[in-house]
Amino acid sequence: MKQIKTVFISGKITGDPKYREKFERAQRKLEAAGFIVMSPAILPPRGFSHESYLKISCAMLDACDAVYFLPDWKDSDGALREFGRTVATGKEIINGITVIGSERR
Repeated sequence: MKQIKTVFISGKITGDPKYREKFERAQRKLEAAGFIVMSPAILPPRGFSHESYLKISCAMLDACDAVYFLPDWKDSDGALREFGRTVATGKEIINGITVIGSERR
């Protein structure tokens, strides 16, 4: 039996009033491809410091097998940190539905 991969969505949230819709579209696409998705867009929009949100997001990322980066990820300090963590931990990076890289196996 093939194991379903878990995937974390990374992208710009701060300053994007439509971030929830953007993350939800990506989540639907990934779920349709058979992934189990973890999205930071489910977190409450306020109530925590930026650093606390990053800690929570990194814990979510750590629990997943792979990371899907939205097109705007390079415009986000948080997503840039998530990219660094993704590379450092050797997680797969998903581009669309295609696995494009993993440094460690």
